[in-house]
Amino acid sequence: MRPNILWYCTDQQRADTIHAYGNDEIHTPNLDRFARRGVGFNRAYCQAPICTPSRASMLTGRYPATTQVHRNGNAHFRESEVLVTRILADAGYDCGLIGKLHLAGAEHEIEPRTDDGYRLFEWSHHPHPNIKGNRYADWLRDEKGEDPEILFEALTSSYGEGLDRELHQTTWCSEMAIRFIHEKRSGPWMLSINPFAPHPPMLPPKEFLDQYNPDELSYPIFRDSDITHQQAFQRIDQQTIVATDPRLNPDVCLDTSEPDIGRMGSIPPASYDAKQMKACYYAEITLLDEQFGRIIDHLEATNQLNNTLIVFHSDHGEMLGDHGLLYKGCRFFEGLVHVPLIVAGPGLRQNLRSDALVELVDIAPTLLDAANISTPASMQGSSLYPLLSGDADIEHHKSHVFCEYHDAMAAGTVNTDGREFDASHGTMYFDGRYKLCVYHGHDLGELYDLETDPNEFNDLWNDPRYNDLKLRLLSRHLDAFAATTTAGIKRIKAY
Repeated sequence: MRPNILWYCTDQQRADTIHAYGNDEIHTPNLDRFARRGVGFNRAYCQAPICTPSRASMLTGRYPATTQVHRNGNAHFRESEVLVTRILADAGYDCGLIGKLHLAGAEHEIEPRTDDGYRLFEWSHHPHPNIKGNRYADWLRDEKGEDPEILFEALTSSYGEGLDRELHQTTWCSEMAIRFIHEKRSGPWMLSINPFAPHPPMLPPKEFLDQYNPDELSYPIFRDSDITHQQAFQRIDQQTIVATDPRLNPDVCLDTSEPDIGRMGSIPPASYDAKQMKACYYAEITLLDEQFGRIIDHLEATNQLNNTLIVFHSDHGEMLGDHGLLYKGCRFFEGLVHVPLIVAGPGLRQNLRSDALVELVDIAPTLLDAANISTPASMQGSSLYPLLSGDADIEHHKSHVFCEYHDAMAAGTVNTDGREFDASHGTMYFDGRYKLCVYHGHDLGELYDLETDPNEFNDLWNDPRYNDLKLRLLSRHLDAFAATTTAGIKRIKAY
């Protein structure tokens, strides 16, 4: 009997935001409970530190160099790329989408769809109601009797108190999921749930924000040397232009203007209270935790839990003030590229954590493996199912992970000194100890030893004592980059 598949992908959630996995400051009781049901991967990494290329990789099982999906806001998604949801639908799965897809972009209207295999398409790229086709806004208007324009006009900050729980987009995702799961059908189903949270603006309901006292939270990962270090990267494309000390009182900065809410997710505030922002971010995740738990409870109540493969992860992380940076961009710090990944399902190992190096590109072949569907040769990811089922060593999967950024955000952003950002290209190779980052077209790179420097403070790139190590890693980095490209059209002759 093929399992149902529940695929829950949050947006911009760091790996270090689950209580059961070591964060004593955050409240995630349902994720903690879910972790006991399955396998948590301690070292899961995204293929790109920004939404569209990361989501394209996880949905196709192919690296960005092969999908050629590198940017947010693409005119369309390549027809030659096959989504795992299309394969599942062709194999008899009833497939549904709730929330984001984000494989292509359109200005203030629904994104152009590819042949995605979704029978149900409850699309909501962003909670803001000015996006045509936003099913969440329709729900607010048609079922809750609320004017979404009026609701969102009252939200004027990048972080702070947001809509009530009953009106939040995360709650809408759960409501739609429960309806889909409750439908009568003769075969298996696959549901992809993609809430916008905790992506900024970070605006949780008051009752969740009240669970956190900012004074009791730790400051972001930061040393004074970060300010000088980040100055070398000010022409590299990133949403934080100038690094600032997150320990400073926000009143120190004179620029207190805020962009409109439609742009708050990509333009960080110039001045911010780091602990209060963390409280808002954590509160959004606690709401996600509650709503994820609702879906699990419904599966159990309808006797479907024991035949459902459940995957929980995020598309990439969030800097959250670490090293003086907010949001995302062409950078490869742990807060941005290291993501949560927990998998549970029938017949799989339970209550385990794995230190194996894994990637989001591995999810698509894992789903096919679980459904007993042959994985196409074109998929480049490697199934995690043998680790999950006990047929392979839980601690070993890959020798390295690879992440890349290629001109991903809008070009022409003007820096504080009047210069424009470069159309930045950067790549990251990580072997479980050493992380090597190359910023192509610049005499810039970073080398960190995460065994001795887990917070990535001591950049060894320019230290002559590490030249031999850097050269070895550069060679491996180049080999890894080359391996992300496809072999191309199937060969049928030997010449």
